Amino acid sequence: MSGAAITEGHGHSVAESLAKRGGLLLAVLASIGLVALFAGARYGMMLAIGLGFGIALEGLRFGFAGPWRAMILRREPAGIVAQLLAIGITALVAIPLLSAHPGELTGAQAPIGWAMIGGAFVFGAAMQVVLGCGSGTLVNAGSGNPVGLLALPFFAIGSFAGAYHLIWWTDLGALPILTLSGWPGLLITLAALALTAALFLWLGKPGTRHLPRRLIIAALALAALAIANLMVAGQPWGVVYGLGLWAAKGFTALGGDLSGSAFWSAAGTDRILQASILTDYTSLTNIGIIAGAFAVAAWRSGGLSQKLPRYPLHAWLAVIVAGFLLGYSSRLAFGCNVGAFFSGISTGSLHGWVWFVAAFAGAFLGVRLRPLLGLEART
Repeated sequence: MSGAAITEGHGHSVAESLAKRGGLLLAVLASIGLVALFAGARYGMMLAIGLGFGIALEGLRFGFAGPWRAMILRREPAGIVAQLLAIGITALVAIPLLSAHPGELTGAQAPIGWAMIGGAFVFGAAMQVVLGCGSGTLVNAGSGNPVGLLALPFFAIGSFAGAYHLIWWTDLGALPILTLSGWPGLLITLAALALTAALFLWLGKPGTRHLPRRLIIAALALAALAIANLMVAGQPWGVVYGLGLWAAKGFTALGGDLSGSAFWSAAGTDRILQASILTDYTSLTNIGIIAGAFAVAAWRSGGLSQKLPRYPLHAWLAVIVAGFLLGYSSRLAFGCNVGAFFSGISTGSLHGWVWFVAAFAGAFLGVRLRPLLGLEART
């Protein structure tokens, strides 16, 4: 082949790549514009925030399940410290905002109870089985990960079922909602985050105690997006409710009756079930995370071509069960790593701290279950 032909072929490949990336960018902008046009500007902004979350999580390889696994197996604390940094930056703005605007903004506040603690423990184990929390499962599905794609629908079904039974579980016993508010609450939260980060750094293996620039940028980006989420939606970043809502809409569309659930038959819920998911803030950010992760994966490689792991059948069944448990347990625990851990602590809810301890304990079990279930990939 002549040099001219090689150059021409290379030029065509570059042009095709640029065209595909340009098409992705136009699709992203068009989707935001269409939602803003048909649902309203605020909803368009929420989709943009969700896209930002997806791009940051996938593009900067920032997650929750992976860093916990790295700490448990290899004593590498950087990922968890970056999570705590993002939470601290968010708290710096969120807690004062909540105190200044109590009627306009709400925090991710929930009671501490037996169901909450048990749910967090189960969630911590299940997320290590599938290597994805709430946001991680969305990102994995968006980027074409086969495990994430399989786990996501069962996560949604589990979230719906957990909400259906939620009142029964909370009646087992719970404390009143306990929060850290105002400047004293902010200072206590920041001090607790700093001490927790110091503990993980101390427990970490020498040579792994620094934060790569990538993780610092990711922490800053997630904090900025979480603050924007609070200011635009009036509520913190969440994941689980939106997934349960999708399953509930499917259930009612098939003729299902939700009158037997105190949660799904509560005042105003019928209106939400009848409304478009494009007017639900959590649904929009969830859709944005999936689409943002897809855009990053397609931008990088020009397509989604993740190899199907060679898992035995029982391992795939374990993914289905774990996906369902992720949804069910996170509903009982009042959130996942995002809604309970990240948003709970950053808006001053003490249940976020209890969730973190219980879920991290569960993660030890999940890390050990994963190879026993045949989920250590054989390529």
